[in-house]
Amino acid sequence: MTDFNAIDQRVFPPTARRGRDCGQLKLGEIRATELAEQFGTPLYVVDEGAARGKARAIREALQREFARVGTEATVYYAGKAFLCVEVARWMVEEGLNIDVASGGELAVALTAGVAPSQIGFHGNNKSDAEIARAVAVGVGTLIVDSEQEIARIAAAASAAGVRQRVRLRINSGVHAGAHDFLATAHEDQKFGLPLARAVEIASSIAAHESLDFAGLHCHIGSQIFSSEAFRESARRLLGVYAELAEVLGAPVPELNLGGGFGIAYTAAQADSAPDIAVLAAQLADIVAMTCGELGVVLPKLAFEPGRSVIGQAGVTLYSVGTTKPVQLSGSDAAGDPLDLGYDSRLYISVDGGMSDNARPALYGADYHAVLANRASEAAPALVRVVGKHCESGDIVVQREQLPGDVAPGDLLAVAATGAYCWSLSSNYNYVPRPPVVAVRDGEARMIVRGETEDELVAKSVSFA
Repeated sequence: MTDFNAIDQRVFPPTARRGRDCGQLKLGEIRATELAEQFGTPLYVVDEGAARGKARAIREALQREFARVGTEATVYYAGKAFLCVEVARWMVEEGLNIDVASGGELAVALTAGVAPSQIGFHGNNKSDAEIARAVAVGVGTLIVDSEQEIARIAAAASAAGVRQRVRLRINSGVHAGAHDFLATAHEDQKFGLPLARAVEIASSIAAHESLDFAGLHCHIGSQIFSSEAFRESARRLLGVYAELAEVLGAPVPELNLGGGFGIAYTAAQADSAPDIAVLAAQLADIVAMTCGELGVVLPKLAFEPGRSVIGQAGVTLYSVGTTKPVQLSGSDAAGDPLDLGYDSRLYISVDGGMSDNARPALYGADYHAVLANRASEAAPALVRVVGKHCESGDIVVQREQLPGDVAPGDLLAVAATGAYCWSLSSNYNYVPRPPVVAVRDGEARMIVRGETEDELVAKSVSFA
């Protein structure tokens, strides 16, 4: 029989557990109720030890396996997943570089003291000002996303009197992921350039004395659970490396295969989520074997994980407001993928919603929730956790089983919200963004301040 008080550490951070005395959820040895009382709800909580541990494990696995086949691997943390000054510091301290995709993300990384040489700058529409600043501060690599960018980056580098290192983003034609919007390597989309033109465009880059061509880059999607798509993408990219070496007069030094490693958001995904040690070994074997087959000098590798580093380190705490039972028709109940056979659903409204987690509305993303302020022996109910926004699609957890006595004033914890929740947050309905708190070894500290209604109203300009 399912224990609805259990904390699934395949989804929650490793330190998450029920306190023995009261059944309250603890995160980083701190009761969820204490965090809610001190910082309010909604509240993003990030387990620092979990984030650091996952960053270190991914880096060590990739570096170990590529060293085994005779080359090196560099790991960039994809800041778009969640970036603030403190998190940037954690990543660098754990041996990762930082990947940014805007002038704002660059500013955060620099403020954190990240060495510019450890930063990669992405983006399909970098402004001249962003390019000039990146070149001026010495950003390690700019990723070329269009032919127009070549001349613009070359001009900025020439004006600064430097030789700027660049990678060329290529669409391999391989795409993978849980949602079409998350697949980023097919041709009909805004990122990158066609594989068929890789040699031609790389030659154009090499013609500029102020540019240093480092290699190709490809990001095939997100929430990838298998190495098969990486295998095919690497094969296609390396297929042009021999010709590139001939045209450029030297082997291509690097191949960046991007990120997109999947994580489990729910118990149903836990058994299929990739083991990073196994995935790293598979990727190393794929690249080494392909280079051998094609007669290509084994390049250095680079990767850009984000979600897989920070996703499961994050938990969002919500206070329950209203609850509302809704009768289900026979077809509704029968159509539930969980096949639970319930004849009613309990709608649980919380004090946040799509403003602090847009992923369910954007991608139909699934999440897992537990009752956080107490344990309960009540019979389970089929529930839907919804937000407070004026949208019927404002859903936090589409379907879940929770104790049927969940009531106003209870506290819920939603797992695996470390990636793309704060990053995609908004002020819809003038709801302030929540703070972010880091927990570790019984201590909590705010790493991103929350907003207030007064701050939001103060942005309005009045001519009265």
